[in-house]
Amino acid sequence: VVSVHLVYGIYDLIVQIRADDLDTLKKGVTEHLRSIEKIRSTMTMIAVE
Repeated sequence: VVSVHLVYGIYDLIVQIRADDLDTLKKGVTEHLRSIEKIRSTMTMIAVE
């Protein structure tokens, strides 16, 4: 996890994650973030720059 920002609106948090590849990103999101009881859903957006 690089950073976490509390935001107003439809989402509660923006969590910036850095991963070496898509498999590592998928594992981090599915096994770590989604395993936190209070997290109901996630949306992954990949920056191109």
